[in-house]
Amino acid sequence: MCQYNKMFSHVYVEKGVAEHPRTKQILEKLNNTTVIEIDHYKDVFCRKKQSISAQSNAKALILAENTSGCIYEGAPVCQSFGNENFYYCSCMMNCIFDCEYCYLKGMYPSGNLVVFVNLEHIFAELEALLAQKRIYLCVSYDADLVAIESLTGFVREWIAFTKKHENLTIEIRTKSGRGGLWGCDSWSNYEACDRVIIAYTVSPQRIAAEYEHFASAPMERIQAAKCAMDGGFPVRLCFDPMIYCKDWRGEYSRLVDDVFSQIDGFTLWDVSIGSFRISQDYLKKMRKDMPRSAVVNFPYDNVNGYYQYPENIRSDMEEFMVQAVSEYVDKDRIFMWK
Repeated sequence: MCQYNKMFSHVYVEKGVAEHPRTKQILEKLNNTTVIEIDHYKDVFCRKKQSISAQSNAKALILAENTSGCIYEGAPVCQSFGNENFYYCSCMMNCIFDCEYCYLKGMYPSGNLVVFVNLEHIFAELEALLAQKRIYLCVSYDADLVAIESLTGFVREWIAFTKKHENLTIEIRTKSGRGGLWGCDSWSNYEACDRVIIAYTVSPQRIAAEYEHFASAPMERIQAAKCAMDGGFPVRLCFDPMIYCKDWRGEYSRLVDDVFSQIDGFTLWDVSIGSFRISQDYLKKMRKDMPRSAVVNFPYDNVNGYYQYPENIRSDMEEFMVQAVSEYVDKDRIFMWK
């Protein structure tokens, strides 16, 4: 697709990682790319007056070293699924996809993608935590690792690391179907681990078409989720965030039908349900950058610093989805954000 042909036409490489094996592996896979050496990723990623929306069709890739802390406690707007020691990590910053409602647009100053090639540094930090307690870790909240797997190989490395540490469970969340330009081709090529949860965010076709630019089509995600299940991975389906539209009941009813015509709900690991919510600071920045976006400029309610749908809309949507999904999945495996 022509949009992807412009992706990574420029790659910025920190001098300190120019000779790193992962840097070399990534650059070998990129053709017709202009490589620019830089001192620090923030010189490009954090420069002033960037337009994330303007960069969305032509993201640059930045290869860098993470020299600070990489593992953080889970945010209040994120679902912990009942896990006490809930953390997330950042081995990449930003996503190859361009979902209009994504909080990353409010969190980061750039639409470009940063890959921290020193994954071993994150593993070392995590091992120190694992020596103290059991950890539930989300490794792809700030990026979509699956969507760029054939370029980085990070998913394969995370699976291998998790298999070696019995007190670690990870979630890898994605909107990527099978294949794509840099995506994971097939889960059958990976050795399954019952502590590696593959989580697919699924949306109605209308929502995906209007707001989830470049992401895989919903049916492609559903088929990829089935492939992961068939390969022995625990699979989570995330009807989250639910996005309001005029015929939201019809849209989400069709989505549930599509999902469970392909997937056996009794063999799913679990399901996440939640309507759109976002930090007030992030949304303020997103509205400035995307003044014509319907999903960004909806008249949300501000509840304790987080924007969400008015209570009547939020409760109607979430209760509707719980009822629809519970026809296929036991309610004790349906989690809702509170």
